[in-house]
Amino acid sequence: MSSTKYIFVTGGVTSSLGKGIISSSLAKLLQARGYSVTIQKLDPYINVDPGTLNPYEHGECYVTEDGAETDLDLGHYERFLNKPTSQDNNVTTGMVYQAVIEKERKGEYLGKTVQVIPHITDEIKYRIKKVAKKKRYDVVITEIGGTVGDIESLPYIESVRQMKWELGQSNSLVIHLTLVPYLAASGELKTKPTQHSVKVLLETGIQPDILILRTDRKLSDDIRNKVALFCNVDRNSVIESIDVSTIYMVPILMLHEKLDIIVLKKLDLVLNKEPGLRKWKTFLNKLNNPRHHIKIALVGKYVELPDAYKSISESFIHAGASNNCQVNVDFIQSETLHVRNYKRKLSAFDGILVAPGFGRRGIDGKILAARFARESNVPFLGICLGMQCAVIEFARNKLGFEGANSTEMDTETKFPVIDLMEEQKKVNQKGGTMRLGAYSCVLDKDSVPYKAYRKKIISERHRHRYEFNNKYLKDFENAGMKGVGINPGSELVEIIEIPKHIWFVGVQFHPEYSSTVIKPNPLFVDFIKAAVLFHTLEEKKIKPISKNG
Repeated sequence: MSSTKYIFVTGGVTSSLGKGIISSSLAKLLQARGYSVTIQKLDPYINVDPGTLNPYEHGECYVTEDGAETDLDLGHYERFLNKPTSQDNNVTTGMVYQAVIEKERKGEYLGKTVQVIPHITDEIKYRIKKVAKKKRYDVVITEIGGTVGDIESLPYIESVRQMKWELGQSNSLVIHLTLVPYLAASGELKTKPTQHSVKVLLETGIQPDILILRTDRKLSDDIRNKVALFCNVDRNSVIESIDVSTIYMVPILMLHEKLDIIVLKKLDLVLNKEPGLRKWKTFLNKLNNPRHHIKIALVGKYVELPDAYKSISESFIHAGASNNCQVNVDFIQSETLHVRNYKRKLSAFDGILVAPGFGRRGIDGKILAARFARESNVPFLGICLGMQCAVIEFARNKLGFEGANSTEMDTETKFPVIDLMEEQKKVNQKGGTMRLGAYSCVLDKDSVPYKAYRKKIISERHRHRYEFNNKYLKDFENAGMKGVGINPGSELVEIIEIPKHIWFVGVQFHPEYSSTVIKPNPLFVDFIKAAVLFHTLEEKKIKPISKNG
């Protein structure tokens, strides 16, 4: 008998129904009942990882502590569970085929014909189980990307079928998420798409144990009974997932639907205690009843797809609740900012965040945003490239280094204040070759970040190739921009700050990756706190002063 229970979450009818949120919500409820849980994502694309994908294609690339570039759903898993994931929590078709082909080249299959079944499916099953080997989990939840019926998902579905047979009935189950659309013309909810989706799943040899129906209105008992009857599912295993104003309400909805109880019974697990969600409910209460309202400008070049900055958006929600504040974020396309309009476009905000990114496009607008924040004493947070833009702006307009730039944008610049990291100069391949994962940073005790984190040494996640050029550090510090966070091993400048500003911080790392509901990232919390103060001072027509008075 398996010591770990396995739950597989599939989707039907349409993509983007929220399999990741359902998986995270169920995991949260099981965790609250005292079980150790992890979640993994199986992605059907052939890329080895999403690191080389354009954010417009796949949204944000999320980075784990151990340096894996993964699907953005892993961010949801961490934000809900308050536990780090790893490279084993994200599996792609590219990884699977790469591993199988490498084994074939080494002769590990002893001359056999390598096929989807059993070689590809065996590799998938190995990776599903691998996540539970390093640390024993009571429950592993596996989300299958895409929609049932997709050609590229078939090997994963077949692997699930095999695992259900191998593990036995009480050691695994399948949750199928579908859509029940409302047709305004006839004034009724339609279950036929769900029936067809389940039929497709049945054709692969899998009978779902639980159906979760995504809907924009309440489901009647008749609807639930009909779905149960035609899809061969127990009546109490037909679960409603109605649209809500925030994803963080979904665990509460699933609690009311008794999803956790149904799952535990089907897996022969003990209902050992009531789920303790006090901190979660406190967060929701603050989120839904803010005392302050502020506006933040997020300046980036992928703003047409908000998922490109998913972790940043969620970090604002966490930090806002921590400050009893509703953070209203305006996404500003950096390419639309120029010298004639940037002051007008940015003057209404209580804080400015310049987002990470790669490449030359949109860089001038980001530099102008950093300039406006510095000269207008508006709270500023620059992340990765956002920090680098603040450094370039300061070099040009405060130090007088005309044409100062990053060598990513201008290899011939006279003042390369941002330069390629030494270890990156011999790197030719793009996939998984950046500085990735968690690194330590030592904070200056007189700095804003130290007061935010309340400790001397922190660890945050990175994803970059370029760095602050230490050759110019003394010039910057003499002019008022300090290096207040240093990597103890490489002496890289990880954090810059302008002490005479109300709140001006740039970080080379990505603080948004570590922010969770229960533990918001301290830097975001302090940034929002500064923006609330700025907003209050603006309302009272009091000129903001620096943190040093």
